[in-house]
Amino acid sequence: MSEPQQLTFSIQKLYVKDMSLEVPNGPGVFFEQATPQIGIELNTGAKGITNTLYESVLTVRVTAREGEKVVFLVEVAQAGIFEIGNAEGADLNGLLGIACPTVLFPYARETVSAAIGRAGFPPVILNPVNFESLYAEQMNAQEAAQNN
Repeated sequence: MSEPQQLTFSIQKLYVKDMSLEVPNGPGVFFEQATPQIGIELNTGAKGITNTLYESVLTVRVTAREGEKVVFLVEVAQAGIFEIGNAEGADLNGLLGIACPTVLFPYARETVSAAIGRAGFPPVILNPVNFESLYAEQMNAQEAAQNN
């Protein structure tokens, strides 16, 4: 009887797949004294490249608003190519939904903060994210949708 193959996980490449920065009401916003409300959205996705290579993308969108007016908007799609061996089903989905975004997040956070600073605003430092909890919420929502 052969022993089960050990799961493998390694980072092959990290890169910024897409990035945009908008300051639609500049230069006027630089003369206003109000503190904008910051909204943050996160999205994750993954796709297979080969049998063992996967691209994972974490998209972070930060929008600063003053009332209805957008002060700035930054969107960063931080991506990585990961080699994952001997994982299938729930194990593979967990790695793609939890481990990969966890690796990508610090890079996305730095890119977002630097872009906002270069746009002339105080940097926004994103708080840590528990991707395990977000993944569990997604799985629960999918299960609830299937049961209805």
